[in-house]
Amino acid sequence: MKLKYLSILILLMSIIYIFFIPSEPFALKILFKLIPMWLIIYFAFIQKTEGVRQNKGLILFGLFFCMLGDGLLHWFVIGLSCFLIGHIIYTFGFFKQWSFSKLRCLSILPLFVFDLFMGKKLVTSLQLSGEEELIVPVLFYIGAISIMAWAAFMTGNLYAIIGSLLFVISDTILSWNMFISDVPYSHFLIMATYYSAQYCIASSIRTTSMQSGIG
Repeated sequence: MKLKYLSILILLMSIIYIFFIPSEPFALKILFKLIPMWLIIYFAFIQKTEGVRQNKGLILFGLFFCMLGDGLLHWFVIGLSCFLIGHIIYTFGFFKQWSFSKLRCLSILPLFVFDLFMGKKLVTSLQLSGEEELIVPVLFYIGAISIMAWAAFMTGNLYAIIGSLLFVISDTILSWNMFISDVPYSHFLIMATYYSAQYCIASSIRTTSMQSGIG
């Protein structure tokens, strides 16, 4: 019951930030932006772990670094670095839950195609805008989040899979909007998919690959 009410509070605070908090003052915006993440971290912390392969500590550390990235994204490279660390930690956590399946293993193919497509688009755009110094960190980040998504697929954990895919979608919209062209309703789309992604990843703590039945 506690998790249910906490989930409702997470949803409520996410809606308040996305739709009602103005861009200025900046400190107020950041405060309300981080509140859903604080709640999601607490949501993950109080969940009971089922199965020896669950790695609650790694998921919590991943959530923490993503929260830091969220707050520091105004300073793009610093925020990106925090998110990168978060994704690497998630990846280790998901690999701890590895459950091999040939079908799930093939998920690396569309992720690789996605990397090629986004990488080409972003490199071209960054070169045209004279921001070549961002090419390496941005490409490295794309590769890292795709590996994280593949690792999530290999757990067979439905929440982990959905969360990782939502994270890829959120970051794709963000990078497209920042570097390639404007995306309509980008703020809503980015934050809605982002909070949903983190909530699903936090929820993956209480489920196992055997329970999810994926692949």
